Amino acid sequence: AKDLKWREEDVRSRINHSLVKGITEFIEEDVEEVRQTLPAALQVIEGPLMDGMGIVGDLFGEGKMFLPQVVKSARVMKQAVAYLTPFIEEEKKRSGDQSEKGKILLATVKGDVHDIGKNIVGVVLACNNYNIIDLGVMVSADKILKKAKEENVNIIGLSGLITPSLDEMVYVAEEMERQGFKIPLLIGGATTSKTHTALKIDPAYNGPVAHVLDASKSVPVVSALLGDDHADTVLEYKSAYATLREKRLATQGRKKFVSLEEARKNKLQLDWNNYNVPVPNFVGIKYFDDYSLEEISQYIDWTPFFKSWQLAGKYPQILSDVVVGEEATKLFDDAQKMLGQIIKEKWLTAKAAFGIFPANADDKDNIVVYNDKERNKFSETLCQLRQQTKKADGLSYFSLSDFIAPTSTKKEDYIGAFAVTTGLGIEEHVKAFEKANDDYNAILLKALADRLAEAFAELLHAKIRTEYWGYSEAETFSNEELINEKYQGIRPAPGYPACPEHSEKEKLFRLLNVQENLGINLTENFAMYPAASVSGWYFSHPQSKYFGIKSIDEDQREDYSSRKGPNFNNRLLNPLKSL
Repeated sequence: AKDLKWREEDVRSRINHSLVKGITEFIEEDVEEVRQTLPAALQVIEGPLMDGMGIVGDLFGEGKMFLPQVVKSARVMKQAVAYLTPFIEEEKKRSGDQSEKGKILLATVKGDVHDIGKNIVGVVLACNNYNIIDLGVMVSADKILKKAKEENVNIIGLSGLITPSLDEMVYVAEEMERQGFKIPLLIGGATTSKTHTALKIDPAYNGPVAHVLDASKSVPVVSALLGDDHADTVLEYKSAYATLREKRLATQGRKKFVSLEEARKNKLQLDWNNYNVPVPNFVGIKYFDDYSLEEISQYIDWTPFFKSWQLAGKYPQILSDVVVGEEATKLFDDAQKMLGQIIKEKWLTAKAAFGIFPANADDKDNIVVYNDKERNKFSETLCQLRQQTKKADGLSYFSLSDFIAPTSTKKEDYIGAFAVTTGLGIEEHVKAFEKANDDYNAILLKALADRLAEAFAELLHAKIRTEYWGYSEAETFSNEELINEKYQGIRPAPGYPACPEHSEKEKLFRLLNVQENLGINLTENFAMYPAASVSGWYFSHPQSKYFGIKSIDEDQREDYSSRKGPNFNNRLLNPLKSL
């Protein structure tokens, strides 16, 4: 039974309660009651509603409210403003102009399609009475800066997930400097960091630059940059970034590389002579159309779902956590309800492709894929990078090519490729939620689609190991064991630590005819669209494992560029430069 005792309080207390608790049920009638007592509808926003959102902001800043609650509060606020807007227009007043703290332009940079984090930041800032102009995803520098001038914005915020976005952000900063901008530039996204901002972005722009770690930090950062003491704030950022650069310069000599030749000499040496390569039960390409979302959902890893909402903890323990457990449980219940609706009403379509191909490694860190069983014709040459940062004597320098039998062994090895998506059909539902001023469910849907895509990748990999390749037919792992990667083999994705150069996705997409058969497209920076998509390679060797390549030396940059060919954009290796 609902406890409605709070409905007996005065109307302003009821509005505060609705905003803090995220209750939309009564907001329109309460807002109308207040409107009847004030000279102008705009004053309802400037008064009771902003007072309520002030409470939300304070509680969030004190760690007494969590992100899902704040997004629900924003939903209440948006619905209240939507109700009042016709009255404000009728009174010929500009909505919010007299009370907004500043105008902020947000955009996911060119070539990148991920926007969940950016959307959350926009919601949190809007809750604190900032006017948000969201340009969406895949936005070019020209469009960003043109809109910033047209709208006379106070701040530009850039977001990105994939590593090429780091270079694009540097370009935007350079263009802001060239065009004479003076306003603050905010940097955020999964691959961004304070270090990269200090070393690459801040030097490119003389105006204020600030790295924002997450949504909870956005309000104090923006408030300080636009506040009365903004000059001191800018000086603090510039000084902190300069200090970071000086420290990096002082320690730069400590980071040593071995030559590429030496790294190759000390590659991982597997015992190919005593290894029997598992012959796949299926060789070729297979497609799945409209795969069961119900089956996919059984493979969901929920821990990253909570992390995307800035709730720290591992599932299922997070549901009973003394700090975030109550809100995590509410969020999980909402997710389960929506997931059931997604499955029942077929909001999303899941498609997949995989291929298992004859392959061997050469002596230049390439994996040669053949398009015939006789291995006479090349289909693609997959260029791999090798670890080059100096290690202790006796340790190996890894490359993914080490896990495929070299041509010299005369062993007939194989490599797999896959692509999955659960994002087809998502746009119409996201737009419907956004039209209804319901950011909470729009973000929830995107987060669930991402989880389903990762779950589909997990499910398909299990089928590869036990059925199609069949090198681990007897495995019976629980979902938790799958999440903890207890199985044999790996599925690294182009753009991630073991193979951090994104353009290799082009070859994967060609091998599987992904765009034509699945409807997944690659942007100019090789992000996948729909965003709820995953692709990668399959390696079967029992000693194959994940590793990272953080930076490479100039000799490997030149070697890799020559292997990729004359059309390769060398800028794609910029994130691998030693910072």
